[in-house]
Amino acid sequence: MVNIARWKVILVLVAAAFAILFALPNMLTADQRAALPGFLPKNTLNLGLDLQGGSYLLLEVDTGELQQSRVENLVEDARVTLQEAGVGVASIAPQADGAVITLSDASAQDAGVEALQNLVRLGTQGVADRAVQRIGDNRIRFTFTRQALDGMGPQAVDQAIEVVRRRVDSLGTREPSITRQGANRIVVQAPGESDPAQLERVIGQTAQLTFQMVDVDNSVAEAQAGRVPPDAELLINEELGQPMLVKRRVLVSGENLTHASVGSDQSGRPAIDFRFDSQGSRRFGEATSQNVGRPFAIILDGNIISAPTIISPILTGSGQITGSFTIAQASELVNLLNGGALPAPLNVEERRTVTAELGADAVAAGAISTAVGAVIIVVFMILAYGFLFGGISVIGLVLNGLLIIAAMSMTGATLTLPGIAGLILTFAVAVDANVLIYERMRDEARQGRSVIASMDAGFNKAMGTIIDANLTTLVAAMIMFVFGAGPVRGFAWTLTIGVFTSMFSAVMVSQVLLAYWLKTAKPKKLPISEAA
Repeated sequence: MVNIARWKVILVLVAAAFAILFALPNMLTADQRAALPGFLPKNTLNLGLDLQGGSYLLLEVDTGELQQSRVENLVEDARVTLQEAGVGVASIAPQADGAVITLSDASAQDAGVEALQNLVRLGTQGVADRAVQRIGDNRIRFTFTRQALDGMGPQAVDQAIEVVRRRVDSLGTREPSITRQGANRIVVQAPGESDPAQLERVIGQTAQLTFQMVDVDNSVAEAQAGRVPPDAELLINEELGQPMLVKRRVLVSGENLTHASVGSDQSGRPAIDFRFDSQGSRRFGEATSQNVGRPFAIILDGNIISAPTIISPILTGSGQITGSFTIAQASELVNLLNGGALPAPLNVEERRTVTAELGADAVAAGAISTAVGAVIIVVFMILAYGFLFGGISVIGLVLNGLLIIAAMSMTGATLTLPGIAGLILTFAVAVDANVLIYERMRDEARQGRSVIASMDAGFNKAMGTIIDANLTTLVAAMIMFVFGAGPVRGFAWTLTIGVFTSMFSAVMVSQVLLAYWLKTAKPKKLPISEAA
């Protein structure tokens, strides 16, 4: 105990320096942080929605709409594939998981099955995503497999979370919290976002961009009268304000889009420049080469935003979308396209706005509760163990708090109101370890052991209990972090950091300081051998 290992002293000094350096920016103004030298850390704690104010949205991924859309695409793929294979189709009857196709000629069933088999793909686990089945002599059942249907929902939610995250980031919102809730719900918390309507609009727009050929062989008037060709659909041309008939088959989709930016057309009006990946460039080049002189439609979320005529093949993989855009509209659309398309529509189940005033009240309440809790702990430790041992516990407590703030600042963690509760709890956990050590020292001293023997026994024999107590707390925090959401995870994260820092401050720091006192003071009696 007298000759403490040098590495322990160095570790305590390094930890103290780390805590001060990374916690200091939280005590400075923005201008003071900007004036700091470049090698010093400048990250600060991010305040959560309940402390800073902002917007809260609970979204539900419409997996039913997603499945219906996928089935419609499957039916159209089957129609076009059989047509290209020269197999006549009498009718296609859509079903919940696919379609039943009736052929015009029973002798073409083998050719039809072979053509549809080419559309079957293997999933990530080597399981086919589609199934082709003969029904009688002239019918084929073409459907999604059960594994593919079951995987659509979870996969769509995962994709939607990433898309929503990119869209919220494009708004400049700092440290948004975007988490899954249940099977198909997403919770979005955007601290500092003062316009929930804009947040909802940007997040909720599906942004499905497709390039499809205009159907010039059939009449729009007949389609409006209800006679829409099976391979076409009637959509509204927003640029002209009138309906237009387009082919259902998608030439290129937004999935092949690699970049979009705001540009200007030949007249200087806002436009959207875009670029495809290699696959999209090849498909776009083939489509424009085969349809020179024909119009094609650029469709966003079921509305035609532009319908230019192909003058010459476009082989570069880049192009421009023109229309009656304003700068704001073009910028928002670019953010949506760069963020990616939502795999399914999002329905807003709940919306809530936390004002800055409420956030300020929460910060004040949290600061008061933290201060009151800290003062009570300090007073108790000094009354119970005197100014020396109690003061050492207080020093460890201060370092513990600085380490937590420094660790959260360094990792970019978000502090919430439940997180403050976790912070207060870690203070209690930290001094609890000191109480165990000091009480063991007191028991050993009462049994007549020397000061050095009592202090060694205090640290050694209490360590097992301290580890067990903190381990159970850590397991509980991990469970809350894994299965919880939002504020619960914030509480769990703060508590987890606090478990490690409290162990360090209560054991290592106290051991180093007490060893220094023991070496310099050389006491004959342990100051806490009797109850204070």
